[in-house]
Amino acid sequence: MNKKAYWLASAVVMALPQVSNAQEVIAEEPDGGDNVIVVTAQRQAQSLQDVPIAVSAFSAEALESQQIENASDLQLTLPNVSFSKGNFTSASFTIRGVGDLCVGVTCDAATAIHVNGSPLFGTRLFETEYFDLERIEVLRGPQGTLFGRNATSGVVNVVTAKPKLSRFEAEAQFEYGNFNSIEARGMVNVPIGDMIGVRLAGIYVNRDGYTTNLYDGSDIDARDLYALRGSLRFEPGPDTTIDLMGYYFREKDTRLRNQKQTCQRDPLGVLGCLNNRRDFDTTNANSTVGATLSSSEFFAIQGIPAVLGLGSLYGPDGFSGFQEPGDVRVVNTAYTPFYFAEELQVQARLEQKFGAMTLTATGIYQDTEVDSRQDYFLGIQSRAGFAPALNTLDFFAANGLPTGLAPPAPAFIPGSSAYFSPIAGALIPDGPQGVLCTSDNDDGSRGAFEGNSLCSETPLSFDRSSEQRESWSGELILTSDFDGPFNFLLGGIYAKSKTTDNSYYVNSFALDYASAVLGSFGSLSGGLPPSYFATSMYRNNSLESNLESYGIFGEVYFDLSDRLTLTGGLRYNNDKKDVTARTTLISFLNPYANDGDPFDTPITPLTGPSGLFDADPGTPGQQLAQFREVSFDEITGRAVLAFEVTPDNSLYASYSRGYKSGGINPPLSPIFAVSESFGSETIDAFEIGSKNVFANGALQLNATAFYYKYSGLQLSRIVARTSVNDTVDANIWGVELESVIRPDPNWLINLSFSYLNAKVAGDQFFSNPRDPGGGDPDAVIIKDISNGAHCAVTGPAPGVADAFVAGVNAALGLRAPQEFPSDGNIASSGAFGICGVLASAIPANSGIQVLSPGVEVNIKGNTLPQAPNVKVSMGVQYTAEVGNGMTLVPRVDISMTGKQYGNIFNGRINRIQPFVQANAVLQLNGADERWFVRGFVQNIFDSNSVTGLYVTDASSGNFTNIYTLDPRRYGVAIGAKF
Repeated sequence: MNKKAYWLASAVVMALPQVSNAQEVIAEEPDGGDNVIVVTAQRQAQSLQDVPIAVSAFSAEALESQQIENASDLQLTLPNVSFSKGNFTSASFTIRGVGDLCVGVTCDAATAIHVNGSPLFGTRLFETEYFDLERIEVLRGPQGTLFGRNATSGVVNVVTAKPKLSRFEAEAQFEYGNFNSIEARGMVNVPIGDMIGVRLAGIYVNRDGYTTNLYDGSDIDARDLYALRGSLRFEPGPDTTIDLMGYYFREKDTRLRNQKQTCQRDPLGVLGCLNNRRDFDTTNANSTVGATLSSSEFFAIQGIPAVLGLGSLYGPDGFSGFQEPGDVRVVNTAYTPFYFAEELQVQARLEQKFGAMTLTATGIYQDTEVDSRQDYFLGIQSRAGFAPALNTLDFFAANGLPTGLAPPAPAFIPGSSAYFSPIAGALIPDGPQGVLCTSDNDDGSRGAFEGNSLCSETPLSFDRSSEQRESWSGELILTSDFDGPFNFLLGGIYAKSKTTDNSYYVNSFALDYASAVLGSFGSLSGGLPPSYFATSMYRNNSLESNLESYGIFGEVYFDLSDRLTLTGGLRYNNDKKDVTARTTLISFLNPYANDGDPFDTPITPLTGPSGLFDADPGTPGQQLAQFREVSFDEITGRAVLAFEVTPDNSLYASYSRGYKSGGINPPLSPIFAVSESFGSETIDAFEIGSKNVFANGALQLNATAFYYKYSGLQLSRIVARTSVNDTVDANIWGVELESVIRPDPNWLINLSFSYLNAKVAGDQFFSNPRDPGGGDPDAVIIKDISNGAHCAVTGPAPGVADAFVAGVNAALGLRAPQEFPSDGNIASSGAFGICGVLASAIPANSGIQVLSPGVEVNIKGNTLPQAPNVKVSMGVQYTAEVGNGMTLVPRVDISMTGKQYGNIFNGRINRIQPFVQANAVLQLNGADERWFVRGFVQNIFDSNSVTGLYVTDASSGNFTNIYTLDPRRYGVAIGAKF
């Protein structure tokens, strides 16, 4: 072992916690050789300092000592890395400003997640707790050549612990903490003869909820999960290794997808939430699509008695008397959240050596499912304003529609009660003062009118996000280990993934009511059987989505001299995607008598309020679903020069090109036209780095600087209650420093620092959902009461748009525009209206425009979401000998994440404040580390650290979902090894 390797090995063996540059400590090789440090960042075991890639790694001991239990913890000590949960049971792992900002069933992850080198699709890996791992590697920057399907931001590779063939081992650990938290984990390693080893490991976690529900005093946002992993290693000879792994994870509890909703309440109800602050308040319910469609004003325009409206758009809304709890950990909801997740992984790996060549074949099968339901507004709506409408409905159900004719004419339209009795029977089964029933969403599109409902004293609104996915991939890699200056790597991968029934639902009493009243009047006037407009719930449904992908890649490694090495790599990527999907809400008539799937309605052709329902207007004929397919291919690669200045110091410079395939936007309700597909991302990345060991191993210091030229960055926005994706260009640059300091064998200090500048490049124009007026004081923001969406009316001079809207609205029985509050950061005025009516009423050559969804603004120079400008972390650990071979090890970790934005439009309302997280642990280890007792505290300052946010769309009232780290946790743990 040379001097460099010796000092590096010594430093890492003593350190154990995080050591940068993907170090793997192999404490005991099968042949009993010296300790060595290897990395696998280039898909083969290599010396640490020989790998010119910015990568960090955590051994099993590091994960434990730094209390890194999941991805939220992992982000705190990594430079230029952030992690946040997402809105639809997803998560975004962002590296150097590049993250999973695309939302949809055909989106690829920018950060590729791997287990033992195999790519995962839709994994629930970030939901479990880490257990029985060998290490976790995080590669920063586009991995354009080697790792699975291409990744534009980087790779997280989770390496599981493998069976040992040399001896029996077992471990057990039990932890108890606040929130009645119980965690148990264990491992058993059993050798079978000289050639086979079996390893079984598992974890169980159960705790009370972090969030108090004032409605019933319960604790929600609880966790109840377990995971099991079984591994088998077979070594029939010195050149052959076969690894088999099976993994199963299951969670079923009351976990919340988003921790809290925030809103600066809009008193007009046009926006729902204003554009200046994120207060602890609730949106103005009059801004929601359920309120507009069931309003007295909209019913009157449709020729329906206004008294049937659940309320007036100009009167008190359902949340006007509701007090939003001013605490992130307190909510008030009548709907108990439900969370279910499940994942199965089966992996096989063969490594066969042929002299100086090694062939590795890896295959993985993956089956995942997730289902999450929770209160859409996390609040209690008032039913006080419903009384006149429900009493009238009850009267119509019993008697029918009055004719208004004098005797001897009939007082009621014969047979008309049959059009209203099904509504009353489904929604108010105990009468107007009884419970209110809302369509459930656990049985496809069958809701309250098919006998599938939830009933409560308060009107319910809730959503559901669910998906089932099945995937597999296979990869072959051939590597050389020649003695000369030339070596190579050649590989190929093929992957398929099939998603079935990816759905997002929004249910509410108001939507059920509107779909039924509008449908009954429509079917009655058309002489059709008593019907409602299906679906009575909003459902964005991808019935099936398929991905087929393959890549061919290779790299060459050439020693230009004893100190200068050139690496060159190329990859060809090919991706094919298709999706069968539809989006429905009040889209077609379905008889109340049909208690099956609404799409089996006997009323054909399918007709809705806007005419014929057609899920795919681009295809001739009336389609029940839209089918689209796309394909993408790209050549990418990298070139690296690495120079060894001294045996302990090296420099490298690299260029790499990354690629992420585009996808297909979901079909929208017939409101807006958006692009059916979105293009691929490409990134040109330039990086220089230095890796150094000083003072005989007492200091390890690595530094990196990078510049990215980004084309086609995929960003999601909400249009018509549906996530669609656009692309922008961006320039990103930054620096990273990581160090490990060992002033003496008992002290260990970890330090890291990063700075990031990630900006939108070039002119990019989009409408800001928080301000559809685009800051124009002469524009009028319109809440379209026919669909809950927004548009903006502009004119050629001050006052023109206001006067135009006032005139058109007067004919509809709607009010003229009004000004928003002065502290709302909205320059335009606002009004309820109907965008289509306004557009058709524009006088010729007037200069008036109706812009949907609003006035576009230039976002050039804005900061990308989830890109903290600064991150700093430090960990300090001391090992004290306390006699009889025992040690006492205190450790403190602290990290600071700087300013970032949760939305591409930036501004004060989208700013995520800097936050600090601190953890501490004190552990007593027995002789030979056979047992331990540990006390710990996480989030010492009990910070409600916000990691991300999501702005809902106009039809939901523009409220903001926020995502936070866990509150303070503390407890004790005991463990033993055998």
